[in-house]
Amino acid sequence: MEGYVLGNGFAALLIGLALFGSWRVRSTPFWRERVAEIVRRRPVATFVVALYVGVALLDSVAWHDALPGETSVDARSLLDRAFPSDFRERSYSAPLAAVEFYGGQPLAHPGRHLLGTDILGRDVLHLALGGARVALLIGGLTSLIAIPLAIAFGLAAGYFGGRVDDVVFLLLSTLASMPSILLLVALIMVIGRGPVQVCLALAVTSWVSFCRVVRGETLKLRELDYVQAARALGVSELRIVWRHVLPNLSHLVVITFVLTFSQLVLSEAILSWLGVGIDGSWGQMIDQARDELARDPIIGWNLAAASTALFALILAVNRVGDAVRDVLDPRTLRDSP
Repeated sequence: MEGYVLGNGFAALLIGLALFGSWRVRSTPFWRERVAEIVRRRPVATFVVALYVGVALLDSVAWHDALPGETSVDARSLLDRAFPSDFRERSYSAPLAAVEFYGGQPLAHPGRHLLGTDILGRDVLHLALGGARVALLIGGLTSLIAIPLAIAFGLAAGYFGGRVDDVVFLLLSTLASMPSILLLVALIMVIGRGPVQVCLALAVTSWVSFCRVVRGETLKLRELDYVQAARALGVSELRIVWRHVLPNLSHLVVITFVLTFSQLVLSEAILSWLGVGIDGSWGQMIDQARDELARDPIIGWNLAAASTALFALILAVNRVGDAVRDVLDPRTLRDSP
């Protein structure tokens, strides 16, 4: 199965989940009020995150335009179709320039490259927008793998203790004793450099610290009076964990998701710097800028575009995450934004 088919399926799944979530929020007064409060507190950050998600979805829906019998034409996404199919130059051109950066030859599309072009003549704005899909995939999918894994092991170790705690703590200690960047690179070299493989490798190396936090918090929660009362009334252990322990970890999950998301997006930039990143990412654009900054004159628009896009996404996610934490956690609820 071709990659764009999986991308279309994943995009359809996300849109379906978003529609279902919107319906649930609108039909539940509690969540409707919380979402409205989050938007009220962080309207700009919420808009920026939604904009990135929209761009990423546009870059995920693709199809072929090839005629019957042709197989050489790559599938083009909705984002690709917002730009001309031949929107390339021979090499570098400055933003809004009419001639090439080197040589001064006329451009095929003079004055239309808002952020210039890279060494291969590709439009930098197009590349920067396309990096949103990779960033959200790395941050979102990896977090969805690592956080449930950390919660499962942390809850089991903290609540049941004994041999379960010993086994989990031995696993945590073993993984923590390995240099994370070396383990990450080794996993990628073994399982491959595709987006899903990189997400799995990042998940394996990023769940340990949160698992320790969940374990410590669970050790405290299991001794509280309402948990002891539920146990005395004969409530099953799994029901106690589900109804009384897990909900009290929700604020930690939100905070960890935000911090993990930002860390993972930055980790991909480091991997690109080491030559094992994902094609089309902002990290790859920043890695390419190493040579560009050494040129005379300096070519800085590729680095500026990728860095600005990366900074804006992480800042917006952090701001929205702060609002979500404040709204969902009564202990930190504030009246002012």
